[in-house]
Amino acid sequence: MKLIAKTGNSDLATVYMADMGDGRLIEFVEACQPPYGRDERWILMVSTLYGCPVKCLFCDAGGGYRGKPTAEEILQQIDYMVNEWFPDGVVTASKFKIQFARMGEPALNMAVLDALEKLPHRYGTASLMPSISTIAPLGTDAFFERLIDVKDRLFSGGRFQFQYSIHTTDAALRDKLIPVRKWDFARMAVYGERFHKAGDRKITLNFALAENSPIEVDVLTRHFDPARYLIKLTPVNPTSRATKNNLGSRIDPTRPETAEAITRPLLEVGYDVIVSIGEVEENEIGSNCGQYVLNYLESGVTVKDGYTHQVEQVSEPA
Repeated sequence: MKLIAKTGNSDLATVYMADMGDGRLIEFVEACQPPYGRDERWILMVSTLYGCPVKCLFCDAGGGYRGKPTAEEILQQIDYMVNEWFPDGVVTASKFKIQFARMGEPALNMAVLDALEKLPHRYGTASLMPSISTIAPLGTDAFFERLIDVKDRLFSGGRFQFQYSIHTTDAALRDKLIPVRKWDFARMAVYGERFHKAGDRKITLNFALAENSPIEVDVLTRHFDPARYLIKLTPVNPTSRATKNNLGSRIDPTRPETAEAITRPLLEVGYDVIVSIGEVEENEIGSNCGQYVLNYLESGVTVKDGYTHQVEQVSEPA
């Protein structure tokens, strides 16, 4: 792996860009969670595919699919960031989260599970919490069956975060936003009942809410028990694809109160609701979910409020 560029603010988030050989480019991110420092909350995001075949309408990581990293290539991304900040391999952060969510749908690569199995013995930490976010594509049953086993053996008792990325309760609109065949809500719910054990963290239903994207409480309660699921609402981050597809955000990241009308009915039926709005500078860096600096640089699209940090070219191998 050869680092070729990086951008960001070390006190907030840094995006690393690397060449893995044969022109396969990848990005990975390390971030803090203000007001907490790196010794309190440290979050890594790694790529699980080279490009992504899904091509969600608001995600710059879609397209240019070049195959699947091996488990070692996934772990190399983590190794680089750990070595940058914790060179002895002992991560002292009280909360150390690794999100398999930078580029690529993780369920399309079984090597993600191989990497998960190696994590507990690779770094000196008692606070590790992996996170898998998925659209649940069809044809990935073997991945999800094995994921239950890996989670139960290695990350039980609330040490694993599982998330369905849904974005709307309108089935037709969901198919437009996420243009591949995937599980419907009924199938998601059946799997969720098997996945969620006593002591586990609630399963997250994530909505990056675009304008005119419904989130209907009766649809959610029909399938997803508030005792087992929580709701996370995020803005649609400023990306090239969101700009091209004229996708604005229902939640204004500069005005968190715009989420209140959405959260109220969800709270009334018993859901825990997280409104996740990061620092504005994260959009300027390009470190937020759906943003992908390398594709943006090639797109030629001007994105309002996004990707404004200077990219520093790096020549030495990682």
